[in-house]
Amino acid sequence: MAEAVVELLERAAGREAPLEELRALRLAVQAVPPAALRARLSDHHLGALFALLSVNDREQVSACVSILERLLQALDPVYVIQNLREELQKGLFHPDDSVKILTISQVGRIVENSDAVTEILNSPELLRQIINCIGGEKIAVAKEAIKSLSRIAQTQDGLEALFVSSLLSDLKNVMATNDVVRYRVYELIVEISSVSADSLNYCANSGLISELIGELTGDDVLVRATCIEMVTSLALTPHGRQYLAQQGIIDKISNIIVGAESDPFSGFYLPGFVKFFGNLAVVDSPQQICERYPVFMEKVFEMAESHDPTMIGVAVDTLGILGSNAEGKQVLHKTRSRFQNLLNRIGHQAKNAPTELRLRCLDAISSLLYLPPEQQTEDLLRMTESWFTSLSSQPLELFRSISTQPFPDLHCGALRVFTAIANQPWAQKLMLDSPGFVEYIVDRSVEPDKASKDAKYELVKALVNSKTIAEIFGNQYYLRLRAYLHEGPYYVKAVSTTAVEGAE
Repeated sequence: MAEAVVELLERAAGREAPLEELRALRLAVQAVPPAALRARLSDHHLGALFALLSVNDREQVSACVSILERLLQALDPVYVIQNLREELQKGLFHPDDSVKILTISQVGRIVENSDAVTEILNSPELLRQIINCIGGEKIAVAKEAIKSLSRIAQTQDGLEALFVSSLLSDLKNVMATNDVVRYRVYELIVEISSVSADSLNYCANSGLISELIGELTGDDVLVRATCIEMVTSLALTPHGRQYLAQQGIIDKISNIIVGAESDPFSGFYLPGFVKFFGNLAVVDSPQQICERYPVFMEKVFEMAESHDPTMIGVAVDTLGILGSNAEGKQVLHKTRSRFQNLLNRIGHQAKNAPTELRLRCLDAISSLLYLPPEQQTEDLLRMTESWFTSLSSQPLELFRSISTQPFPDLHCGALRVFTAIANQPWAQKLMLDSPGFVEYIVDRSVEPDKASKDAKYELVKALVNSKTIAEIFGNQYYLRLRAYLHEGPYYVKAVSTTAVEGAE
């Protein structure tokens, strides 16, 4: 097969290959192991294939791109940059986006190689054109460019090349293309900044983070909504949080939430600002964040108590995030009856709201009620039990009714709620005391699809793995659950039939 590939390559190199033979070559290279390809390839073959990209024939270009993707992957990155630098350079100017993506992805591969990355850093023209590709019309090209530049910035030399050279001017020039491209550059800057404190310092010294923060705290409400997502990504890293706190950015975001009360357009950016604090609370300390920025908790409750489905959805998501760990649960518990009343609203929404909001409520409820075994103190168990009873006058029946509806997403969402409480003794007693509930759990016939079967299996697993289940459920039910777990999620019981003589 390798000989056939070489023969086809020779013909392509001699410009003899018609489209049919390029198609044959495309199939052939897929079938040959990389080592065999590597041994047979020459600069002559690769140069000829790159030359075939210059024709104005989309199908030929597509075939050559597929072939080159395979051949280049077989080559050492150092070899590619040393022998095909000019071809890569031309590829970045090619009118066909697939050629640009091929070229940029090769650069991304080269910069991951410690021996080859220096070659790239010594090719400012190549880097300049990759930066220009961020401004391309096709998002796929821009994404590939961002990915490659982000990889380049993984090293000290890469950071120097991007931020302490004329390339920084190129980066700022491409930002001026339009709003969309500007946000792409911000996306790159945040991605680089998130790697380490050192990376963040380079990005901060470039002035680009200050520009992003300026837009976040500016007057354009739509720009705010876009920028807060990027700043949230930065806040997920310890050095990013430290930087935002030192620069007073977290306080500014808090003040904007305070001022949102009198802003008729706050609906555009408020959800993102609230999510920012929700994420901050989880990666930092829920108690400290909620105590230092009381407006955050107040706004979440206000949104959850409103009649706007969009705001309710964001508030429910945020409560789910906040209550996903023990400290966050205790912060919520301190609000006493206000949170208990809110749980009743969330239970009502889980039953009656439009499907998307119902799903978000079910996920939040699962997050709020789940307690890992090591956190199951008497106080926390009492708390989750009181929260569960606050959801509805008959909460177990509420989720059971949702789980019997013919909508797989809702069905699985309700099963996840049962799974969240399955390892807590009070919930096991409730399940046992509910007529027919254990039979429902072990009944495989009510699960219509794979996702439902998987969700039911997770519930059974959570019950079986609990230390209290055998004592509470009793031996008969415990053994049935263990058998279900052993048989797996997709077990089908064989039905035996007896042939009767003379039967039709």
